[in-house]
Amino acid sequence: MPFSQAEIDEERVHFANVISTFQQYAPYALNANNRRRKDIYTIPIEDRELLESIGYKDRIAVTDKAILANAEFLNQAIANPEIFGHDLEELGQEGEPNDGQTHQHDQPGLPDASPHEHSHSHSHSHGSHSHTHASPRAGSSGGSDGRAKTRKYKPTEHDMDKLRSTLKQLVRDWSKEGKAERDLCYEPVKDALLQHFSDIPEEERRNFRVLVPGAGLGRLAWDVANLGFACQGNEFSHYMLLASFYILNRTDEVNKHTIYPYVHSFSNIANNEGLLRPISIPDVLPSSLPPGSDFSLVAGDFEEIYGAEDGDDAEPQVEQWDAVLTCFFIDTSKNIVNYLRVIHRILAPGGVWINLGPLLWHWENNATNDPSIELTLDEVKALARKIGFEISNERTIDTTYTNNAESMLGYVYHAAFWTATKVV
Repeated sequence: MPFSQAEIDEERVHFANVISTFQQYAPYALNANNRRRKDIYTIPIEDRELLESIGYKDRIAVTDKAILANAEFLNQAIANPEIFGHDLEELGQEGEPNDGQTHQHDQPGLPDASPHEHSHSHSHSHGSHSHTHASPRAGSSGGSDGRAKTRKYKPTEHDMDKLRSTLKQLVRDWSKEGKAERDLCYEPVKDALLQHFSDIPEEERRNFRVLVPGAGLGRLAWDVANLGFACQGNEFSHYMLLASFYILNRTDEVNKHTIYPYVHSFSNIANNEGLLRPISIPDVLPSSLPPGSDFSLVAGDFEEIYGAEDGDDAEPQVEQWDAVLTCFFIDTSKNIVNYLRVIHRILAPGGVWINLGPLLWHWENNATNDPSIELTLDEVKALARKIGFEISNERTIDTTYTNNAESMLGYVYHAAFWTATKVV
């Protein structure tokens, strides 16, 4: 079904607001850090002197430098937002000027820009459930030339939380430090995939199509393509899409970038290393996939893209996939019944669905009156069987998610893992 002009306009405004959030990261984060500096002068002078003697004031100053380093990386990531098919000048935002040329999406791994993305954050961080889904529109005011101009969007704390989460996701997916989490989450999924296709010669894996919905920054999908499978990731968050495009398509050496993802909170920090340590990304060269690899990322809502009925304008999806890998994904659904129905429908007969993750239902207690079906783990598995899956290889895997290994606080998920075959 084609999108209405109103939906397209809303999507463009949301994209511009995300770009504005990236652009305003530095002043927002520096202002928060400066609050600490001001607070020093609200306490007695003898207390200030004690704090200075143990290096507190110096740590605040170094944090400023780390924030500016993050800002430099984030500004590089959005240097060419027109690749996503949006002309930000028309919205009065501060994106790169439109050069009037058509930008072809012909690079390996480049997300396929399409107006499906929603502002629902794919975040599993505790203490901040991402339930503010509506995208505020930028306001308009009359310009001196008589044309309407768009006021600069002012990011909310929720917007900035998504951006901070993106920096932590970069650690999880594309750094040496993130390998421990990746080994816990991605290796069991990849091992199960290889086990399912163990009778297929490695040189023939390219004939088997694997879908990774909720692909985030793309590492799991990239890893699967690196194994030789034809792999497509799907992601709806513009924060993730902008960052993943930059890493996958604009990064030409290992450890090219340095970020400081943990500088935004001084709580539960044992020492300066826990707060200020630099993280180098990426730990592998994204362009190092074997020649002839079939790897892509598609931007958009999973249900809208892959749940389309045959005969719609969209690309046919029914029984077109040999495997679907869901890692920390199924709990992003509003209606888990439809998620599982779509997965079942797009799998070829005998195809495999491999799942790992918790059930942190993202739409629970949302403020936007969206539906939210919140099942227990037993109910999810019973539902899967009724829809037509045969579940095996069930186990629990304890894992963290975008965890700061040097923090005094950490949350551990008892994530459910299984392999499910489509019953013919």
